[in-house]
Amino acid sequence: MNENAQLIAQCQEKAQQWLTPAFDEETRTAVQQMLENGDKTDLIECFYKDLEFGTGGLRGIMGAGSNRMNVYTVGMATQGFANYLKKNFADRDEISVVVCHDCRNNSRLFAETVANIFSANGIKAYLFDGMRPTPECSFAIRYLKCQAGVNVTASHNPREYNGYKAYWEDGAQVLAPHDTGIIDEVNKVKVEDVKFQGNDDLIVTIGEDIDKVYLERIKEICIDPAVIERQKDLKIVYTPLHGTGMTMIPRSLKFWGFENVHCVEEQMVQSGDFPTVVSPNPENGEALTLALRDAKAMDADIVMASDPDADRVGMACKNDKGEWILINGNQTCLLFLYYIITNRKATGKMQEGDFIVKTIVTTEVIKKIADKQGIEMRDCFTGFKWIAREIALSEGKQQYIGGGEESYGFLAQDFVRDKDAVSACSLLAEICAYAKDQGKTLYDLLMDIYLEYGFSNESTINVVKPGKSGADEIKQMMTDFRNNPPKELGGSPIAVWKDFQTLKATKADGSEETLDMPTTSNVLQWFCDDETKVSVRPSGTEPKIKFYIEIKSPMASAADYDACVQAAKDKVEAIKKSLNL
Repeated sequence: MNENAQLIAQCQEKAQQWLTPAFDEETRTAVQQMLENGDKTDLIECFYKDLEFGTGGLRGIMGAGSNRMNVYTVGMATQGFANYLKKNFADRDEISVVVCHDCRNNSRLFAETVANIFSANGIKAYLFDGMRPTPECSFAIRYLKCQAGVNVTASHNPREYNGYKAYWEDGAQVLAPHDTGIIDEVNKVKVEDVKFQGNDDLIVTIGEDIDKVYLERIKEICIDPAVIERQKDLKIVYTPLHGTGMTMIPRSLKFWGFENVHCVEEQMVQSGDFPTVVSPNPENGEALTLALRDAKAMDADIVMASDPDADRVGMACKNDKGEWILINGNQTCLLFLYYIITNRKATGKMQEGDFIVKTIVTTEVIKKIADKQGIEMRDCFTGFKWIAREIALSEGKQQYIGGGEESYGFLAQDFVRDKDAVSACSLLAEICAYAKDQGKTLYDLLMDIYLEYGFSNESTINVVKPGKSGADEIKQMMTDFRNNPPKELGGSPIAVWKDFQTLKATKADGSEETLDMPTTSNVLQWFCDDETKVSVRPSGTEPKIKFYIEIKSPMASAADYDACVQAAKDKVEAIKKSLNL
C-alpha cells in the first residue's frame, strides 16, 4: 500500500468512529459526506491527526473531525484537563477554574461546554458572563485563587479558526511538566468518556465584579499621572476589530484620565465574522484602514487596535511629514521599554533588581538600552508563557517591570501572566501624552531612541504551508537549514549560528558554546558580523514557517531614517535570495 493510500485508510478508520451515536446528527452527516466523497482531501485534513497543544494551546479550523475545533475535540480536551487537575490536586477539598471566551463564532458554545464538563467532574467553574480579553482570564485565575483556566480564543487568526488556551494556577499558559501531563490525559479520552452534562451548582457566573478590580490594578501601572492630566485631551482613535477589547479598553483609557477617545463605530460591533477586515490582525496594516480614516478626519494623535482577544496591540502615528505610518511590534516593544526605564528612573520608581524580558526574536536594541541603563534584561523563547516563567522565577526576589515580543504583545505588570492589550493601550496613551508634553510625537520619540542606540529595522517573512503536505514541507525546510546552514546572509558573513533544538551556538571558527535555556525549541538563529540577525521557526499556532530579520545601521540624524529603511529593505531582499525564499 502506498503512503497516500495508507494515510487515507487511517483517516477512514478514524472517521468511522465519528459515525457512532456519541456524535450528533449534524456531525455524523458531515463525516459521512467526507467518507463518500471521491476527493479525500477534506477527509485527510480533518482526520490525519488530532489537534495538539502548541505555543498557544489548542487551535484549529472549526468543523467536524479530530483535527478540527468542535464541541467534541473541545470536550475531550476538557475531560482530559479535568482528569489531570483531579490527579494533580487530589489533596484539595475544592478545585476551581476560570472559563473565558472571545467574540468568535461558537466561542460561547465552546466556553459553556467547557464549564459544563468541569462542573460535571466536580470542579467549580467561574464562567464569564460574556466575552472578555485574554489577560482578564489570566488575572481572574490569580485573583480567585483558581487552579487552572481555559480561554476559548483563536487570538488574531482568520475567522474560520477557534482555539483553546489552557492556563495553570499562576495565570500563565501551561508549561512542562503539566503541558505533556494534560496531553497524556487527553489522549486517553474517548468521546464516550466526556461528561457533557453540567452541574449548575458548580458553575458561577462572573463579570463586573472582576472587571472593576482588574481595571483598578491596571491603573496602578501608570508611571506619570501628571503628564496625563496635562494631556487629557490627547486625541486617541481606538478599534477592537469586533473583539473583546471593546469591553475593557475604552473604560481603562477613561479611568486613566483620557477624555478624548474615539472608537471606530463599525468595529465596535461584536462579530466572529469580522465583517470590516480581511484579517482581524493588528499586525496587518489593512486592519487599521477604518481607524486611520477616522484619525485623519479628526487629526488624531494616535491610532490603536487590539486583536479579537485583546492581548495584542497595533498602532499608528504621524511621521515628521504629517503622514500616518504603522509602528511595528518591535518598535512598539522598544517604545514601551524605553519609556518604562526612562520614566521609572525620572520619577524615582526604579528599584534595584528590577528587570525586563524580551523574546529571542525581538529587536536587540532593547538589550542596548538595558545595558546602557544598567537594567537586567532576559531573553526567552517565543510565547508569553516563557515571559511568565521569568516573572515566576523571580517572584518575591526581583520586580518585573515590563516585557514583550515582536508580534505586538506586551505586558507591563505581574498580576497578569499573559500579554495584555488593555494595560498596553493605556500605557501607550501615556507614552504619547509624555511625547506631546515635550512637543513631540511618538515618531519623534522613536527617532530619539534610534539616534541614541542605533537604527534597527525588523521584518517578518511568513511562508504559509497549509495542511499535511505543508507541515511536511516546513519540517523538511528546518532539516535542510540544519544540514546545510548558510555561510552568508545578503553578503554578510555569519559569525554565530544558534540551534535551540540542540542548544548549541557555533562560531565561524568552529568553536561551540552551550545555550542556557530551560528546554529545547525548534528555532534557528544566525548572527552576522554587521549585527544582522535572522531567526527561523515554525509557527506554533498557524501553518507557516516564520523568518525574523533584523538589520542594523548607524543613523546620524532623523532625516536619515527613510534612507536607512530603504537600505534595510534592499538587504532583506538579498537575504531572501541567500535563503532561497
